[in-house]
Amino acid sequence: MSWTEKRIELLKKYWSKGMSASQIAEELGDVTRNAVIGKAHRLGLNSRPSPVKGPVEKKPQPKQPKPAEARPKRITLISLTERMCKWPIGHPGEDDFHFCGAPSVAGQPYCEDHCRRAYQTPAPKRDRARPPRM
Repeated sequence: MSWTEKRIELLKKYWSKGMSASQIAEELGDVTRNAVIGKAHRLGLNSRPSPVKGPVEKKPQPKQPKPAEARPKRITLISLTERMCKWPIGHPGEDDFHFCGAPSVAGQPYCEDHCRRAYQTPAPKRDRARPPRM
């Protein structure tokens, strides 16, 4: 099978009508559905949503943590409340030691950003397995 000018024009016509690749392949004869899809792609024809997957939905974007400069500065142990992030910043023996102080996630001692750092999911067991001895 070769893509003649006539077959290409028919492909474009059927594609613009909204026919499926299988239907177009059947109409053209001696061509597979995948060949129709490949040719349509190479011709730059408009893509269409997959009938199997349905319409593509945008995933909601995760909330971005507040920039550090928007957070209160120099939260001390005495000024911490139960709804503030208790992530320590600096070394306890130094003068500039303080806590994050951003709003904490419900039921957690840290804000979203610091929860992501503190609570990481472990690697699957197959990735943690010891290498075989030789």
